[in-house]
Amino acid sequence: MSFRAGMLAGRRLAVTGEGPEADAVIGALRELGAEVEVLDAATAADEDAAAAWVAARRPLHALVVGAAAAFGDGGPERLSATLELTWRAARAVATGSLIESAEGGRLVFVAPRAGAGPHAEAARAGLENLARTLSVEWARFAVTAVAVTPGAATEAGDIATLVAFLVSPAGGYYSGCRFDLGAVA
Repeated sequence: MSFRAGMLAGRRLAVTGEGPEADAVIGALRELGAEVEVLDAATAADEDAAAAWVAARRPLHALVVGAAAAFGDGGPERLSATLELTWRAARAVATGSLIESAEGGRLVFVAPRAGAGPHAEAARAGLENLARTLSVEWARFAVTAVAVTPGAATEAGDIATLVAFLVSPAGGYYSGCRFDLGAVA
């Protein structure tokens, strides 16, 4: 799929996450003209630091959370850490920029891949539930939220393409949705 050059020009997007998927998303967003601000996990985990980070970068138009790095190889502790980090980052960006904006904004949660480790499906379901809940809670502020759930063999470029669409003006139509990319392992 190809997009119009400059499709995301004039949009400032926050991205948190590490690894090849996050790198592909950041690259695709920048290639389409977005100004990408990287929110590291340590800053996102600290409410005061996250609030200051957001305040220094307003206006933000979207947040993309790449949860794979936080989830790692899975397990109950990683599950909890992944969901907590995603919630903290979403709350910081939404309350610090998106909600006060007349335009609202987007939250895109990219879940760990299918089969990423123990509790991967719980993490994927938790991120889907967070997206659905926030899509209802923050609808009055024009903030939309979605979850992207890659399959075990989904290419990083395919994730980046979907994320680029979802943070574009056209992608704002979707809220509370789960986008499955590939079969569950």
